[in-house]
Amino acid sequence: MSRYASRSTLIHCFMLWAETSPNTVYMTQPLADGKTLEVTWGEAANQVTRVANYLKSLNLPAGSSIGLLGRNSAHWILADLSVWMAGHVTVPLYPTLNAESAEYILEHSECKLLFLGKLDGKADGWNDIKTILPDSLPLIGLPLSPRSDVTQWTDLVAQNEPLAEITLPDTSAMATIVYTSGSTGRPKGVMHSFGTMCTVAGGLRDTYKINRDDRMLSYLPLAHVAERAVVETASLYFGFKIYFADNLATFQQDLQRAQPTIFFSVPRLWTKFYLAINEKLPPAKQRILFNIPILSGVIKRKILTQLGLDKVRLAITASAPLPPNILQWYRNIGLDLLDVYGMTENYGYSHGSRPGEVRVGYVGHANPGVQHRIADTGEVQVKSPGQMMGYYKAPDKTAEDMTDDGYLKTGDRGELDEQGRLRITGRVKELFKTSKGKYVAPVPIEQKLNVHQKVEVICVTGPTQPQPFALFMLSLDAMAELADGRLDKNTLTEEFTALLKTVNATLEDHEQLDYVVVVKDQWTMENGFLTPTMKIKRNIVEERYLPNADTWVGMRKTVIWE
Repeated sequence: MSRYASRSTLIHCFMLWAETSPNTVYMTQPLADGKTLEVTWGEAANQVTRVANYLKSLNLPAGSSIGLLGRNSAHWILADLSVWMAGHVTVPLYPTLNAESAEYILEHSECKLLFLGKLDGKADGWNDIKTILPDSLPLIGLPLSPRSDVTQWTDLVAQNEPLAEITLPDTSAMATIVYTSGSTGRPKGVMHSFGTMCTVAGGLRDTYKINRDDRMLSYLPLAHVAERAVVETASLYFGFKIYFADNLATFQQDLQRAQPTIFFSVPRLWTKFYLAINEKLPPAKQRILFNIPILSGVIKRKILTQLGLDKVRLAITASAPLPPNILQWYRNIGLDLLDVYGMTENYGYSHGSRPGEVRVGYVGHANPGVQHRIADTGEVQVKSPGQMMGYYKAPDKTAEDMTDDGYLKTGDRGELDEQGRLRITGRVKELFKTSKGKYVAPVPIEQKLNVHQKVEVICVTGPTQPQPFALFMLSLDAMAELADGRLDKNTLTEEFTALLKTVNATLEDHEQLDYVVVVKDQWTMENGFLTPTMKIKRNIVEERYLPNADTWVGMRKTVIWE
């Protein structure tokens, strides 16, 4: 029996496929010239073991943090594996980070080296990030990297021998630190072990029947735990093939090339697909064609083929609720979208809808091995095999987010139906998630906005919306001045526009405000909008204003007067 047969870590898994299927293609990478690069399991192992040998030669302390910055590519995953094989910890950085956040993560994690992958400064934050990279930080350029003046991956492969002996990691050892936004605005480093990652993959085996014959397209950020778990981890564990998307312009072509059997996406993209089809084939015409027995099946198959999803057997949506009508539309054309729920803190392994057991509006049953409960506060609490080791350098924060008996406090409110399926009903914490699956901490943004003298109260919100937005409540004096003509609305509009531009320049892309709404009503303690200490009751404010959000987005204005 192979020493890798246990598949207890992703290094075990990787080497098992390299040993048993060296000539099988593992990854297909599109290149700028329209060609593709295919990497077999054997070729992948050859490169990884050589670079790992080089990393070992640097004599860094065992378990050193090594950063990984770049858009999705085959070599992103190879770099991840080489770091682990060398006995170190990977720290993935979102390619869209701003300079401030990137600098904080590199310093906080004490990165000893940084791999630079596919970056162009257009679809990512490279032009900003490159200004803060310290001269003392060694860089390794992956293929498609913007830096040709640093040590190159290809040279390391050519110049180093493969590792003579592969040391397999312990399942309890830390594998990665994944940084996620915290309520303070500072990213939190979530630590995950090797054992956690493989346990999560194994838990999905029976539920979704994932196997070596599956194919996936990787396009959501690998720095995010969802893509890391569903694509990288699952492909290594099950041994299936990955294709990569080159860029937004080639996405449809890349999808057609991949012909995925598993497709994982977020509500924003599912909605875009839906709207694109409706534009070409209006809903009224769809209803007519779908009711013609001879044509119905043909048309539905044609739609799926056009989308590049005709081979999909497992379609997954996550990060935020998808409108029920869109879910039903996909099911009507033959794609049974399954909602899943998880957090960075449990490696995305919490709940998932199962084929034949879907209930619209619910994220499904607890995954195998997961325990869940609803606290007295209504908060969803989860104990998962994917649970984090804790927050890096933040034991107090770790203790704050965990119960004494080991459950993770999710910050989400929820309820269970009679079959134990979970429905998310709101938030316990102020942190909210946009439809892109990004968390936004409203308070720091509100503090940045709270500089205009005519504005008394500000609420930043936007759950289920593509971007957050701000609600401005004017002071009583300002409202009186507007009423009697002493204050001009156009002047305020210009000032609010300038304020928004200034504040957005300091925020991450996912935090930037889409627009400002100047509300017409006063928020008081008496009408229930404010607490006795003059804090916003966010749930009350959102109940009042969120139903208008879709209309406001459609107005395409920077400042909207209610």
